[in-house]
Amino acid sequence: MKYLHLIIITILVLFSCQNKQKTKENIVKTIALDTLSKTVAGTANLNSKPVKDIETVKMIREQLLVLLKNDLPSLKKEDRFFFYEAFDLNNDKKDEYFVGFSNSYFCGSGGCSGFILNNDGSLINKFSVTDFPILIAATSTEKFYDLLMKSDGLYHLVKMKNGKYPSNPSVEEKWKGEVPKESKKVLDIYEKKMEKYSF
Repeated sequence: MKYLHLIIITILVLFSCQNKQKTKENIVKTIALDTLSKTVAGTANLNSKPVKDIETVKMIREQLLVLLKNDLPSLKKEDRFFFYEAFDLNNDKKDEYFVGFSNSYFCGSGGCSGFILNNDGSLINKFSVTDFPILIAATSTEKFYDLLMKSDGLYHLVKMKNGKYPSNPSVEEKWKGEVPKESKKVLDIYEKKMEKYSF
């Protein structure tokens, strides 16, 4: 009888452990399926960045309505969205904003258009024929970091000149050698699955 109790207790313990394991497996399976379905639907938040600042988005949106005033009548509703990323280009403890697009109105065979804005929303410059992401170089000119911008598959070194970056990177000096691995990427809209905003 003593052995029978021991056998029953052992069976109950094993059964209990199996149920806990199955429960853990079911939870993991549920989370994985939920993440997969959200990823396929394009609703998963795959980056670890915090929610973008509402005031910054509002400021960029208002500036785009001014900068693109002449383009607005030609823009379809589905083309009226932008991506942005903040980066302190001149080490003044205030972010500048890279604003990019990824639709047929703003993009062609050579790349896409976009803007770089000051912290207050004023325009530093517009750029064209650029593939994303844009890389921040370790060097600087006129107190602003140099940029590595890709155009037609080649990186070009883009330096500040008289308070502005050149608008067409394809005519700037071609980058020779490997792209530095430590270069910070901005507007990595394809790899990061960045959030897009309407304007």
